[in-house]
Amino acid sequence: MSFKNVVLCVLGVLVSASAAAQINILNAKTPDEIGVKTEEQIAYDNDNPLPYGYVDERDVLWSKTTWEIIDLDERVNFPLYYPIDTNNIGAERRSLYDVLVRGVKDGTIDHVYADSYFTEKRTLKDLEASLVYSDTTDIGIEQYNAEGKVDPEYIRKFTLDAGDVEEYRIRGVWYLDKRQGELRYRLLGICPVANEARSKAFPDDGVDAKVELFWVWFPDARPVLHKAKAFNRKNTAQPISFDHLLNARRFNAVIYKEDNVYGDRGVADYISDNALMQLLESDRIKEQIRNIEIDLWNY
Repeated sequence: MSFKNVVLCVLGVLVSASAAAQINILNAKTPDEIGVKTEEQIAYDNDNPLPYGYVDERDVLWSKTTWEIIDLDERVNFPLYYPIDTNNIGAERRSLYDVLVRGVKDGTIDHVYADSYFTEKRTLKDLEASLVYSDTTDIGIEQYNAEGKVDPEYIRKFTLDAGDVEEYRIRGVWYLDKRQGELRYRLLGICPVANEARSKAFPDDGVDAKVELFWVWFPDARPVLHKAKAFNRKNTAQPISFDHLLNARRFNAVIYKEDNVYGDRGVADYISDNALMQLLESDRIKEQIRNIEIDLWNY
């Protein structure tokens, strides 16, 4: 086979893969049917997240809880960030932030909390204060002083969207399973982090006020994240679910805190004003966790 034929074959495979990237695109009779599964497809797929196996406390020889930062500026983490502009793509492709917020709004994600210890539950009304900022214009203020009311056109609303999210913070547990004889990881919570919505109203202030918007109990969100698909750059015909992507740890993260005797103090609390040493400390904690499994099989 000549080089020209090889190139044509490769291009044909790539084109066919991209054509099958969207659900039902090859069988759709109208554009409205693109991305919508038929009843036969739904019944055939029987698509549910893979359930976690039961772990008996007596089988856990060792465990450590870690908190990590997923920086969305890193290329390997782009599937969690994009797409941020959804005007020209199908409804089946959404950013992880959009999937989480939509799940909270429609009630499919119920366990939402204010912190990573999941002690204070948050409602949709509570979240609106963090996600939306309302500001009255000068004309609106004059109208309120004169008439005691403000027309809606004089109220500006600024809403956080997927493009405003700078990082995710996750909490999980590394544990040594005696029955399986291996080191495993269980993700417990995930939290989008962004500047406050107020910063969009006053961008000239240049204030860096990153806040944890909300913490989601990950096991509760798995069905929603399983249905939502992230972009697979290696094969667009086989998109990967956010549930699989996160459980398989197909991202890069930096540990910023671990459970310890000092009340779970963070790395920045005992290594301050030195980003390089903080990164090295994070790597030291990772290496310590990896060595647990290696030492298990050394005699």
